[in-house]
Amino acid sequence: MHTATSSASQYLIRFPEKIVACSQYALARLGVDRSRCLLKVDDFVLLCAPLQLGFRKAILMAALSAQELVHFQRYRNGIAGLSMEFALPNRTEPLKLFVRSTIAEIGQMKGRENVGLFIVDYKSTPDDLAVILGSYLEDQEKLGTQYEDYGQTLVKMTPEIAKVMGYNQYAVAADPSGNGRIQLFALSTKSIEYLEAASARERVPGAQLAYQLFFRKYRMTVQGVVLGSSRLPSGILKTRAALSFSPELVEIMDDYWFRNRVAARSIG
Repeated sequence: MHTATSSASQYLIRFPEKIVACSQYALARLGVDRSRCLLKVDDFVLLCAPLQLGFRKAILMAALSAQELVHFQRYRNGIAGLSMEFALPNRTEPLKLFVRSTIAEIGQMKGRENVGLFIVDYKSTPDDLAVILGSYLEDQEKLGTQYEDYGQTLVKMTPEIAKVMGYNQYAVAADPSGNGRIQLFALSTKSIEYLEAASARERVPGAQLAYQLFFRKYRMTVQGVVLGSSRLPSGILKTRAALSFSPELVEIMDDYWFRNRVAARSIG
C-alpha cells in the first residue's frame, strides 16, 4: 500500500492536469471494463462510457433523451458516485474502484442526439486510479520517443516483413471524396509510401487523408498529410505521406525492430 501511495503521489505531482482521451486503444490499455462504468446519481444508476479520464475529474457519456437530460440538470453541483472496474495484467480479479464525486456540469454531447455528458470532479483521487493513469501516460511518453526514433527509417513492405509485422495486406486511404484501397510500399512510424491504380487521381501535397491499416494486432486509423505523388512508368500512382502519432503503429514498429535486433544478434 505504501508503494502504491508513493507512486500515486509522484504521478499526481508529475501529471497534475493531464487528461487521457478514452479512445478504444486507451480504454484497452487502461484495462477499463466498459460494461462496469456506472454513475450513481441520487436513486439512479447510469451506465456510462468514459470520454476523458483525469487525475482530478472525468467526462462521461450516457444515453439520455432530451427529457431525461432536463431532469438530471437538477443534480448539477450534487453528489455522485462513480464506479469503475479495471482488468489489470498483475491481478487475477478485476480492480473495483468507487470514486466519490461532485457533478460539475451536465449537457448534451455536440452532434450526438440522446447522448448526455457528465463532468464529475473527484472529492479525492484513489491511489490505484492515479497509478493506472500515471503508468499509461509514462508508456505514452515512451511511445512518443519511439515515434521519433523509428520514423527515421522506412521499412519496405515485402511479403516476409508483412508476415513478421502481422500486416493483413489490406489498407485504405480516405478523404472527403471517398475511400480507396491502397497497396503499402513502405512504412515507418512517421511516414507511409503506397501505390494506387493507374486510374487514381494524383494527391496534392498538403492534402489530408486518413489511412486505415489492418494488422493482426490492431486495426487502426492514422491521420496523414500528403508530401507528394508521382506516376511510375506503368501508370501506377505512388504517394508518400507524413503520419501523425499513432500508438498502435508505434507498438507494431517497435515489435518489428525488436525482432530485427534479436535476429541480427543470433546471426552474429
